[in-house]
Amino acid sequence: MARTLLVLCCTAVCSTAVAAPVGAADPPPYRPPVDAPVLDPFRPPASRYGPGNRGIEYATAPGTPVEAAADGTVTFAGRVAGTRHVTVLHPDGVRTTYSFLDDIAVVVGQRVKQGQRVGTTVGPLHLGARRGDAYFDPATLFDPGAPQVRLVPFDEPPGDGA
Repeated sequence: MARTLLVLCCTAVCSTAVAAPVGAADPPPYRPPVDAPVLDPFRPPASRYGPGNRGIEYATAPGTPVEAAADGTVTFAGRVAGTRHVTVLHPDGVRTTYSFLDDIAVVVGQRVKQGQRVGTTVGPLHLGARRGDAYFDPATLFDPGAPQVRLVPFDEPPGDGA
C-alpha cells in the first residue's frame, strides 16, 4: 500500500512538473492591431440604424502601422465614401475591418498573418468585428476568457441608486 501511494505521488509530481499548461505555446488567437489607448469603446446601438460605436476607436497618430489582428484572407481593400478600409476574414468566420487608413499594404485575396502590416493610419483607427452581419465588441477577441464583472449593490433594490 505504501509503495503504491509513493508511486502515485511521484507520478503526480513528475507529471505536473514537466507538463506545460494547456495552450502555453499557442499564440493568442487575436491581438490588438495597434499599441494605442482606446478613445471610444464599443457601444452597441439601440436599433439597427441608431447611434453607437460598432467597433473600437484607437488614439493613433497619423502614419501608425496597423497590423492584422489574426491570420486570415483579405476580402476588401479600398475606398468607401472617400476613406480607405481593409477587411480580413478569419478562419473562425469573424471579419475584422480596419478603417480610416492613409495607405493600404494588402490586396483582395491575399493571405495575411497575425501581426502583418495591412496599412497605416490617417488619424484615429477604427476596428470593427462581425460574425455574419452582426457587429460585436472586438475587445472580446483579445481576451475572451476575461470575466465580465458587474457590481450590484446588495443593500438597495435595483434602480434605487442615487
